[in-house]
Amino acid sequence: MNRYFALIAVVVIVIGAVVGGLVGKLPTRSASGTAVTNERVTADYKEILDVVDENYAGAVNHEKLTDQSMQAMLWTLDPHSSFFSRDELRKLDEEQSSQFYGIGVSILQHRDGVYVQSVVPNTPADKAGLRYGDRFVTVAGKDAKEWTSAEVSKNVRGERGTSVKVQVERVGSQAPIDYEIVRGGVPLPSIRNYFMLPNNIGYVGLTGGFQQTTGEELSIAMDELKKQGMKSLILDLRGNPGGILDQAIAVTSKFVDGGQTVVSVKGAKATAGRELRATGGKIENMPLVVMINGGSASASEIVAGAIQDYDRGVIVGSDSFGKGLVQRVFRTPYGTGVTLTTARYYTPFGRSLQRDYSSGSIYDYYTHGEDSPENADLDVKPKPAGSPVTAANGRTLYGGRGIEPDIVVAPQPFAPVKGRINEAAFFFTRLLVAGKIAGLDTFRVEKQNFKVSLVPNEFAITDRIFEAFRSFAAADPKSGLTAENINSQSEYARMRLREELATANYSNEAGVQVLLEADPQVLKAIEAMAQATGLVANSAKRT
Repeated sequence: MNRYFALIAVVVIVIGAVVGGLVGKLPTRSASGTAVTNERVTADYKEILDVVDENYAGAVNHEKLTDQSMQAMLWTLDPHSSFFSRDELRKLDEEQSSQFYGIGVSILQHRDGVYVQSVVPNTPADKAGLRYGDRFVTVAGKDAKEWTSAEVSKNVRGERGTSVKVQVERVGSQAPIDYEIVRGGVPLPSIRNYFMLPNNIGYVGLTGGFQQTTGEELSIAMDELKKQGMKSLILDLRGNPGGILDQAIAVTSKFVDGGQTVVSVKGAKATAGRELRATGGKIENMPLVVMINGGSASASEIVAGAIQDYDRGVIVGSDSFGKGLVQRVFRTPYGTGVTLTTARYYTPFGRSLQRDYSSGSIYDYYTHGEDSPENADLDVKPKPAGSPVTAANGRTLYGGRGIEPDIVVAPQPFAPVKGRINEAAFFFTRLLVAGKIAGLDTFRVEKQNFKVSLVPNEFAITDRIFEAFRSFAAADPKSGLTAENINSQSEYARMRLREELATANYSNEAGVQVLLEADPQVLKAIEAMAQATGLVANSAKRT
């Protein structure tokens, strides 16, 4: 991006904002009394660029300078009005289409580089022969040994049909292995896994955002689980950042009657509000528990808020993010884009989903500064913002803080020793499935078979495997572990070993199932199913 483009891009954004009336009226006078006009803004920006070019003691990156200046301008409006560079806008489009172009690997950064955690079936990486445990050495001819996962991801993605050369280090191979992989479509589903839990409870992990295929994916997952005997459902929205509004309506419509309001959208004073309603069709009446946390935002909060307002299910977890601002994407002629807030979301009973952002920094807002660990022991919780509303069962709910769960459950606490066990479990399993652990060569795996769920007790960690792991980790000076602290976390270590074995043999989704089965929030959701069953019974009485 050259200097001329930088200037033009800013002008486009400013004119679009003023003429389109998207951000409200600019003040008619500045502090000095000079009228604020498009020409004045352009002239001021040009003058600043001239001063920078003539006096800055270093090279000037005009593209970065312009991107940051536009972002800073938009953040004076609210935390969600944002500028998108060409690459960022392309990534947004890919995510909403439920597909992107790359090679098809799930990767994870470990202490000495980025490794393949799993390959996606029928993708270029699968067909080329990449495996669990392969370490990236070079990507596109560049040394990748010290890269982050984000850097590897950025460099393996690209235009469909183009090729990328990667070199990986594999256990058992004397030299790095070279691949030239032609990029292709890689699925990016909303639902990352689904499986059965005890007591005929189905679990659906809708954690990958709300995209064009979300409603259809949920229908498929539920149909499959019903075939396996599902009588009640846990819908996991934790970490789901939101996405396409229509898909939030589609998901909610599976659980509330047609014609009921799912969300209200209220714009500026001159913009009439509108109510978006459930579309009707077949309604699932089974007991429902919805899981949320601080990463559940926007469309996730719309679904959880409607379920809670109508008393259709039990909400379990921790407070959601609190994003109730509606953004519209405006595209510039230069391949960049802007998301501007044009309205606000409200639950069916009128609760604002948006958390207050009038004080504090952008950093505090995005990291929930008011909910930080140092404030966790406060006896008095911040007073809910907004007016109280009465829900279907007569209880009082408040807006202005996102969605507060009916049953609050803290996530599993993290301890440094657990992080070290995670690392050791990966490196041990990497050797184990390569047939390099003495006496356990039967665990060798040539290729993942892409099963996405486990049967009970599959890949149980025997004492023999655990003892081999403990010896391996304690002897590795980089692990920071001893036999004693591994023994103190033996249950956790066995779970992580099982997770890695399930991933290496089957898929990333199968490995995640192992972790979810021991997740304290999931366990509480299972307990809450009795309460959810009561809600269904009460609803039947009311009708």
